[in-house]
Amino acid sequence: MCSYPRKSRSYSYHPEKYAALHAWRLLLFLLLTCLTRQVRGQTNLAGESEKGSVRGVVLNRATHEPVGRALVFSPDNRFATFTDDQGHFELALPDVTGTAPPPGVNETISIAGADYVGASFANFPTMLMARKPGFLNMDRSPWPWDRMFLVEGKDVTITLVPEARIVGRVVLPTSNTSDRIRVQLYRRQVFRGRARWNFVSSATARSNGEFRFAELEAGTYKLLTGELMDRDPLTADPRGPMFGYPPAYFPNALNFQSAAEISLTPGMTFQAELSPFRQAYYPVRIPVTNASGEAGLEVSVAVQGSKGPGFELGYNPRNQRIEGSLPNGTYVVEASSQGEHAVTGSAALTVKDAPAEASPVTLAPTGSVHIEAKLEFKSDSETVERSESSNEFMFPGQPTAQGRGENFNVFLEPVDEFLQSDISNRTSSVLQQGDSMIFAHVAPGRYWVRVDASRGFAASVTSGTVDLLRRPLTVAPGSNLRVEVRLRDDGAELFGSIPAESAPAVQNVKAPAERHADSSYANRMGGFIYCIPLPDSAGQFKTGRVGQDGKFSLRQVPPGSYRVLAFDRPQIDLEYTNNEAMRAYEGKGLIVRLSAGQKEQITLPLLSTNE
Repeated sequence: MCSYPRKSRSYSYHPEKYAALHAWRLLLFLLLTCLTRQVRGQTNLAGESEKGSVRGVVLNRATHEPVGRALVFSPDNRFATFTDDQGHFELALPDVTGTAPPPGVNETISIAGADYVGASFANFPTMLMARKPGFLNMDRSPWPWDRMFLVEGKDVTITLVPEARIVGRVVLPTSNTSDRIRVQLYRRQVFRGRARWNFVSSATARSNGEFRFAELEAGTYKLLTGELMDRDPLTADPRGPMFGYPPAYFPNALNFQSAAEISLTPGMTFQAELSPFRQAYYPVRIPVTNASGEAGLEVSVAVQGSKGPGFELGYNPRNQRIEGSLPNGTYVVEASSQGEHAVTGSAALTVKDAPAEASPVTLAPTGSVHIEAKLEFKSDSETVERSESSNEFMFPGQPTAQGRGENFNVFLEPVDEFLQSDISNRTSSVLQQGDSMIFAHVAPGRYWVRVDASRGFAASVTSGTVDLLRRPLTVAPGSNLRVEVRLRDDGAELFGSIPAESAPAVQNVKAPAERHADSSYANRMGGFIYCIPLPDSAGQFKTGRVGQDGKFSLRQVPPGSYRVLAFDRPQIDLEYTNNEAMRAYEGKGLIVRLSAGQKEQITLPLLSTNE
């Protein structure tokens, strides 16, 4: 063994130096404290005196208890303070009375009795948010109505949603405690009225098997483990058969579809235990024909008749085959490539107590869908009114392929509730030709064809004799499908108002009556309207917004029968395509039956969102 000389170090203690350093730190702290107070409220940039302050409280939205030591701040981070032990806070506001408006800015709002000009908003907060560990971050929310706008002459109440958690343990019957296994979490979310399972995150279990998922929103989740090959030197025989741990679905399900749903509420901690069973694994090979030697393939594996995450195989481009190992079972293996020359193929594979090789996967070009529009507009007006339904609230990353024409948008939405590896929902290009478009490289599968018209509405969407407003479109490998969309502009108009007693209390800065210039997002929203087609109705889903005056108007509503609902907040989880889910709203809202060109006025009660 070799040893190396270490450099010697000597240490000495000088009390007078540390005392001087402590004094300088104390002086610097006092100077910074005074400067912070001056900037926050005692003076403004012009050296003027303090005008007022904003007071409020931060509450736990689930328990309505005060949240102490929470950070309250403006989105631009110019103002910040902490709440006290009772959740109260106070922010001083500088006086900017008399500030000259910048060129081109004439917007004015009123706070604490003073008028402020639009571009001078940096001198005070127009919106406040809060943050504290253990609660969901408001600044991550894509919805602006979750922000707290100031209310003239009133204290501010900010609510924080406590995070939910899933904690647990993976139990492996092995003596090797260094084995670590991945745990995957999926969440059920609604996109355009249809529920899908989306990947949330994964976590590696510790050496003792413990895992933890934090900062979760309320919702429905599923939990599973990834595959893990057994490499325990005490149990694994390098010359014998391979063993591993197939995916374990909580609590003891055989596949993703039959796994239990975990329903989380705000602040809830759910305990889960996963116990993978050790099984024999066997080598598998699947030759691939028509594959480019240099091109890579994405491979997905699903238990036959049950799509979902879990098993994995890889592609060997040198030997042009899919390789890996799997336990006993029957599987469907899909391979796909992307790009200008996208191809796809699949094969069935059965593993039974021995190595297995499936019939070759023959790759074929993906399909294409040609959308052709027929405009049957009665009006000669060239004014294009944006469809309310095109403003439907969507999550980032919503699984849709979209094409835009001059008069309409088209979405191809996969029917499958779970998209394996997301390879069954990709299009490489959308070619637009006037009021027609071509979706190129559409992966095989079934799709709902969704049309949002910027002028009028889609009276019919057909492919041959298939009514695509009621049935999905089937895309086969190499298929070249034509879809005809008939657009009309003789839809009904539904207008009305929300009773004053049920109008939402909008939490925003009020504009002076003579100005009407407040452009804050919340001030333009007094509620949200949903027209939901009744079962077997010819109607189509339509959304609208209620103005601050309590009035609303939806134009070009397709003829049909609807249940019309009004909410104080957007219903992003409204599964309106599911008749069973919509039974919860029976007896609520109003039932209307609309014909072409009809004008219907209604008074609609507002439903308060249960938080």
